[in-house]
Amino acid sequence: MEEKLLDEIPSLDLADFRSGDPERKARFVQQLGEAYQNIGFIALKNHGLTDEQTHQLYADVKAFFSLPDDVKQQYEKPELAGQRGYVSKGKEHAKGRNTGDLKEFYHVGQEVDDPNDPIGAEYPDNIWPAELSSFQNTALTTYKTLEAAGKDVLRAIALYLKLPENYFDDKVRNGNSILRPIHYYPIENPDAVPADAVRAAEHGDINLITLLMGASADGLQVKRRDDKWIPITALPDQIVVNVGDMLQRLTNGVLKSTIHRVVNPPREKMNSSRYSIPFFMHPRSEMSLAALESCVTPNNPKKEADITAGEFLNERLIELGLKKK
Repeated sequence: MEEKLLDEIPSLDLADFRSGDPERKARFVQQLGEAYQNIGFIALKNHGLTDEQTHQLYADVKAFFSLPDDVKQQYEKPELAGQRGYVSKGKEHAKGRNTGDLKEFYHVGQEVDDPNDPIGAEYPDNIWPAELSSFQNTALTTYKTLEAAGKDVLRAIALYLKLPENYFDDKVRNGNSILRPIHYYPIENPDAVPADAVRAAEHGDINLITLLMGASADGLQVKRRDDKWIPITALPDQIVVNVGDMLQRLTNGVLKSTIHRVVNPPREKMNSSRYSIPFFMHPRSEMSLAALESCVTPNNPKKEADITAGEFLNERLIELGLKKK
């Protein structure tokens, strides 16, 4: 593969993969794999989310975050380590930092519909705000739509890695995925927050892949291999899909979990809100993240010790400040 520095993330069309046309499908697989080896991010259209779904969820999300802090905090359960419900302002920080990010968020998790699947016992119940009757339906509809798109992206990744197309299917069935509506809240007095506080400090995502619905304002940036930060932009009909640390670990670094951040707006715009809704696609906790044999070569020796997805997630939640040791 030609190593080149990109000025923008590649745009792909999931309809190519879903088309039933072998040539279009193969081209999608190749373009996706090359993008994930290079910069770890793509913009994706025809992902299944409708404009109506998106507008409904954003309306509910904005309504929730506009509630008084004491009302929102009724839906915060510290004993769940942020797995479900509300996580209040400044609670999460990037790995290696102590300063909290300038954000608050809400977690919606997997609803296991198979009573015979023991994984259901691992997940806490979702928490739904009583003030918003439509939030549960809009959030779960979006969750399932993005999960379906994510499964197809993982099938394409499997083909690129010369694995069976369904390699990831059983590993993500009823996986520990999270839909996270985020509110980067207004800062009325920028001098009142720590000097190094940002909306989201530079980080890699924990999971296999992240599917990000369009944000309400600019600010997302990705770090290229030459350490230059470039803006991530997606058209209104696109979502951004990037590699997470679990997939990078599984592929022994062949696919790149690229560092990214959300920078603060200009000082005069700090008093405005920004919203975004990522879907963090996780496998089941028992999935092994041991490096795939095909990704370990004399030129690319094994980099990381064997670990399960559940063990890896637990480590990272502690590092992010959401879970106590």
